Amino acid sequence: STKLIHGGLRYLKHLDIGLVRETGTERAIVHRLAPHLVLPKKMLMPLIKGGNYGYWATWFGLWVYDVLAGVEGDDRRKMLTKEKTLKLEPLLSENGLKGGGFYAEYRTDDARLTVELIKTATKFGAIAANYATVVDFNYDGEKITSANLQDELTGETFSVRAKKIVSAGGPWVDKLRKKDKSLKGKRLHLTKGVHLVFPHAKLPVKYTTYFDGPDGRMIFAIPRGQITYVGTTDTTYHGNMDRVVATKEDAKYLLRAARHAFPSIDLEMGDIISNWAGLRPLIHEDGKSPSELSRKDEIFISESGLISIAGGKLTGYRKMAQRIVDLVVPQLDDNLKSSPDFKPDCQTKDIPLSGNDFENYRAVESYIAQLEKRVESLGLEPYRAAYLVHNYGKQTETILEEMDDFNDPPEVALARAETWFGVYHEMVHSAEDFFVRRTGRLYFDIQSIAEVRGAVMEDLKTYLKWNKQTVAAENQRLDDLIYDATNYYEKELEPEIA
Repeated sequence: STKLIHGGLRYLKHLDIGLVRETGTERAIVHRLAPHLVLPKKMLMPLIKGGNYGYWATWFGLWVYDVLAGVEGDDRRKMLTKEKTLKLEPLLSENGLKGGGFYAEYRTDDARLTVELIKTATKFGAIAANYATVVDFNYDGEKITSANLQDELTGETFSVRAKKIVSAGGPWVDKLRKKDKSLKGKRLHLTKGVHLVFPHAKLPVKYTTYFDGPDGRMIFAIPRGQITYVGTTDTTYHGNMDRVVATKEDAKYLLRAARHAFPSIDLEMGDIISNWAGLRPLIHEDGKSPSELSRKDEIFISESGLISIAGGKLTGYRKMAQRIVDLVVPQLDDNLKSSPDFKPDCQTKDIPLSGNDFENYRAVESYIAQLEKRVESLGLEPYRAAYLVHNYGKQTETILEEMDDFNDPPEVALARAETWFGVYHEMVHSAEDFFVRRTGRLYFDIQSIAEVRGAVMEDLKTYLKWNKQTVAAENQRLDDLIYDATNYYEKELEPEIA
């Protein structure tokens, strides 16, 4: 993921009006539900002679985009001259620059968004099982009735019965369809996306910039606090699904693209401080390249009753879920529908996510400004205020209060307070959970890991009652993650043996 909640401007080029309208609408809804996590950011699209987008096509495309997505106020698009474009972003190449488009999109953290969704769901009665892997299914005749799961932490197995079983397994959807013996017809086409992370001081772009790569693909350079990340690639993937890595060719491709867009900065491999690589579960279409594949989601229903959903974009996650709810609810029996808590229509467009106690994004900014003096008084750098609020929202208060219990240097005390919060409020069960999925430190603040690692691992050992073997395994796993985030392979890792 490029960690953007965006409307998919490029889909206008393929006249995919419905997708643009829906994602534009969803973009606004998700921002309202989590303004601390889904942040409005200005985006600059330089217009280059011979590039993907000409001036008038861009003017028309952004105008249609505004109309379809219901964009209002300062977020509406502006067309810029060459001079104004360079004033906004002096790092851009003047060569062939004709002007620019300036509009608004939203930046997020997909892992944090997922965690807050799960926490919000549990408040409404959902039961969340972390580290529970589907082993196989049970049937009554030909109809699926339950799933057998394995607890990866204990090795124990258990079964979960349900009226309806839905698989939203992302890249693993087809593996579950195969277990159900229903993998036929349409299937997934996995593509890999890689992002490179630079210190912001090395690549000091002012705004998110959406630019043409040398091969015509569109690439983002996105400033995020102390770093700037560049991505993404889009290549067909057949490697190991559980350990997706960046190759030297991936890094060289993105470096070429960044040098092409920002020629005054001599970016080298040694300037990259971390990377991440992941998979997109797209729907296969014969004869189409990865970049040409549709980002629409699709629902597959097997003869056994297994419902699978795949494809789609991060921006459309809520709408995808709504489609499943709208499909399943009419099939529920009358006893369930007669419950006083039963709602016939999907309610999620009006349910704020965990951590959102803000009226709007201005309130988020005001809270961060007030918090800066407080974090400074604790010995932390002022930017930690934005880091905390954009990760946790108003839950920041709980973490800062917990800091008082630790007599450590400020950064270590903060990490220990986050560890406590992660274990007791966010189902953290591993070092990977903490450093990757809850705090994003591996990608956005990798230098901090060396400073806080010892204290965090000791606290995890205490909270989770790890034995020596578990501590050793967790340290090895963290070493592997750091290695993968800071190195580049000659080729993809081989797929796991079935």
